[in-house]
Amino acid sequence: MADVTDNASDVEAQFIEMALNQQRAKTQASAAGESAEKCQECGDTIPEARRKAIPHCRYCTSCQRELER
Repeated sequence: MADVTDNASDVEAQFIEMALNQQRAKTQASAAGESAEKCQECGDTIPEARRKAIPHCRYCTSCQRELER
């Protein structure tokens, strides 16, 4: 029977796998030259108008402004 430590290790492995899959998806979108739909800093949706106006954008306007300071 699995103990608490084994269960915790399994849950941790699942979280790591999910995070890796999300990062792979971001990397693939970046390599394909697509703009991100979600800001990589805050996670908010990047408006379509911004994505069309600024190809390959990765951040919402607010986060981009903060990063450029």
